[in-house]
Amino acid sequence: MNTNDPIISIQNLTCGYDDTVIVDNVSFDIFKGEVFVILGGSGCGKSTLLKNMIGLYQPMNGKIFFGTDELTGAQGEQRDKIICKFGVMYQMGALFGSMSLLQNVMLPLEEFTNLPREAISMVAQCKLAMVNLENAAYKLPSAISGGMKKRAAIARAMALDPGILFLDEPGAGLDPISSAELDELILNLSRTLGITFVIVSHELESIYKTADRVIMLDKDVKSIVAEGDPKQLRDTSENLFVKRFFHRQPSLGKTGHDKNVSTAE
Repeated sequence: MNTNDPIISIQNLTCGYDDTVIVDNVSFDIFKGEVFVILGGSGCGKSTLLKNMIGLYQPMNGKIFFGTDELTGAQGEQRDKIICKFGVMYQMGALFGSMSLLQNVMLPLEEFTNLPREAISMVAQCKLAMVNLENAAYKLPSAISGGMKKRAAIARAMALDPGILFLDEPGAGLDPISSAELDELILNLSRTLGITFVIVSHELESIYKTADRVIMLDKDVKSIVAEGDPKQLRDTSENLFVKRFFHRQPSLGKTGHDKNVSTAE
């Protein structure tokens, strides 16, 4: 068991939309250098939880800590200071289509630092080199593959040297080779730079390869139903939903599902 202080601490968090609770009263810690995956079936609240963790939405209840700094309720310079502790790669990359990859990576540096433009360009080029895109720096997003867009988005997320990267469905829409290359990149960045990854995913092959620890959400209980090493959960869990999910087993209901089982997205 990790005895270090958590780099992220989620305490009694409830989140959703309007008056609808999606995730109810969850608590967990994430430690430095982990590849931590949030998984579960469709509609279980994976993306909702992520959006609350990165401050896009305000939770209904509970607290989110990055180290000793509380994001919930933080405003102004205090909030900016916390936000700069992490970078985010959104599901489709969210690159600006009219800007080159280099310009996309330069954006956070231009907004949050006072570095001269030449230095900003050099830092951005270094980040692109870290994801093996140094030769594509001046290309537009429309001119590169889906896997390259994901890697460019990771380079932009690393622009301010955060210790934490949030990745939303990094393997979505990628062919097997591109997905495997992205897995290798995540592992390399984790091992060489000590970056903590928080990943929303349901891609089992990638999860087995990259994840140190996972939490599994279930939409019926609106909470965490499993936590731990994904291979151990696959091999030893007695929870029916967890077993079916990890073994890709269909549910038993006449309509293809039952109230205790969610299908993967």
